[in-house]
Amino acid sequence: MAQLIMVIDDEAGVRELLGDALKLAGFETVAAADAMIAQTMLRTVKPDLLIVDINMPMMDGFEFIERIRGNGDNTPALMLSARGDRADVTRGLTLGADDYVTKPFGLEELVLRVRAILRRAQFTEATPTSLSCGPITLDEASHKVTFNDEVTDLSPTEFRLLHVLLESKGRVLSKSYLLDEVWGITFETETTVVDTYISYLRKKLHRDGFEGIRTVRGVGFQLQLEKK
Repeated sequence: MAQLIMVIDDEAGVRELLGDALKLAGFETVAAADAMIAQTMLRTVKPDLLIVDINMPMMDGFEFIERIRGNGDNTPALMLSARGDRADVTRGLTLGADDYVTKPFGLEELVLRVRAILRRAQFTEATPTSLSCGPITLDEASHKVTFNDEVTDLSPTEFRLLHVLLESKGRVLSKSYLLDEVWGITFETETTVVDTYISYLRKKLHRDGFEGIRTVRGVGFQLQLEKK
């Protein structure tokens, strides 16, 4: 069965363009002209992914994401930013969006990002494993991360990034490798999403003397047991 994507944008041309591109890529789509309509639709429609424009009347994309996350709706979301302002991007990711695309965007890139988000969302269906490093333990079967046996809440993307770091514990992983493994991005891009999510993990996991996520300047990141 084709996966369902809800496109939320107040510009009819954008809704039609995205709808056509996503259908050609094998997805089913539904559209909402604003966030209020989308919020009502979500009571009966259960999409696999949301594409949400930031700048909309009545309720902008930030407020929409904040509201649905506050109601316990964790449907993966891709935000569309007209300005590409780093503050906008960071705010969207902090509120619970999974990725962003700046307008004007290439349809091929957008479809690749959609597939990457959906792949991450299905990640927990893989063979269960348990990984650890110092006080951190990740259990894939229960999708649970603990720090000194205390449960730590991570978003699906944070969970996937930590899993990749744990799998290669001690190795220095480049940003391009992490973009491919976690986000499915294999092309050149200026995105700072890796740095943003590394900072999220540090805020949650760098405590009680543990500072295991190390930046190797000009190369990438490394998860290590002991701080050097």
